[in-house]
Amino acid sequence: MRKVIFISLTIITWFGCKKPYLGPAASSGTAATGFLVVEGTINTGADSTIIRVSRTVPLGSARRSEPVTDATVMVESDAGGTYGLPSYGNGYYKTGPLNLSALNKYRLRITTVNGTAYQSDFVVVKNSPPIDSVYYRILNNGVEIYADTHDPSNNTKYYRWEYESTYQFHSAFYSFLRLVTSPQDTLLPRILPDQIYVCYRGSKATTILLNSSAKLTQDVIAQNPIAFIPSSSEELQDRYSILVKQYALTPEAFNYYQQLKKNTEQLGSIFDAQPSELPGNIHCLTNPAEPVLGYITAGASAQQRIYINNRDLPAWITNSPYTGCKLDTDLFVRPQGSQVINEVKDNIYTGAHMGIFTIEPPGSNHILGYGAAVPECVDCTLRGTNVRPSFWIDE
Repeated sequence: MRKVIFISLTIITWFGCKKPYLGPAASSGTAATGFLVVEGTINTGADSTIIRVSRTVPLGSARRSEPVTDATVMVESDAGGTYGLPSYGNGYYKTGPLNLSALNKYRLRITTVNGTAYQSDFVVVKNSPPIDSVYYRILNNGVEIYADTHDPSNNTKYYRWEYESTYQFHSAFYSFLRLVTSPQDTLLPRILPDQIYVCYRGSKATTILLNSSAKLTQDVIAQNPIAFIPSSSEELQDRYSILVKQYALTPEAFNYYQQLKKNTEQLGSIFDAQPSELPGNIHCLTNPAEPVLGYITAGASAQQRIYINNRDLPAWITNSPYTGCKLDTDLFVRPQGSQVINEVKDNIYTGAHMGIFTIEPPGSNHILGYGAAVPECVDCTLRGTNVRPSFWIDE
């Protein structure tokens, strides 16, 4: 009994003495940005090289980072070649396929607008073996997506994955007509570019996905979890697509990402891994004492895309942001004409992206009148894009 009381008092004391920590940057209230952060891979194959450059922000800031948009970013080869990465906004620097030789080493060089120079170490090229398959399994509470791969030469052993997901969704109602006020007020049919019923949304991986076969007799990765989609997610409402990208790592790069994963995803209690310093391979040439965050790798990635159709899943009920949307048929139950247009303009249903609907008897083309709904229930472009992605394949 005394032991139980002692343990209880210890736990109460531990949690009772916890206080929020505000680091020097946060407590001082300054808006100064912090250390340089460099993210990305020098892709030596047929994929684009995308590097993001940003700076850390004070603790407690509403922003996650401060993008560096005016730097000069170059890829350099130990054979003397240089390749520029133009800026395309929000701290991202991108170039098309470089198709670089795997026999050379490469590094990244960054120069900020104030002349401060940063440079990574030269790194060897580690090309990823092909992805054997990307597939999914239906669980009781959702869908789990996996990737399998192997290297017959047993030379890879250390792997990292990223993914980009895109899903198709639809708004509550399909609007057939739109209001045009110039050169005169009129109702026009919606053509394909004006459709606002079917849209697409996308996202990228927010966790660090790693695995290793170093302790296995064969270089095989099987049933490696990539992503989980809950059964209630809107992503499963119509059609979902995921593009999985696979990278090969050196042991040093794998250790860096493994430590980064522990520091960013597994903190929260005294039983979790404790934060530690992350020595990367990027350095400030102008001021060697300045810390720089990030680890640059080089190599050709492997990728594979799959689709998941709603019809192939159980009859799950997905959460919809359009719950509660109603079609108002009381306002416009009258023939088309100036009365309809005036009533549209005089009520809350104004703007090109509201919904206007014809009301017709079943099996007839005779219009009895019109109904309407607010844009939030009709216009899917308020939450996504109605431009179908170039990679999207119809069923």
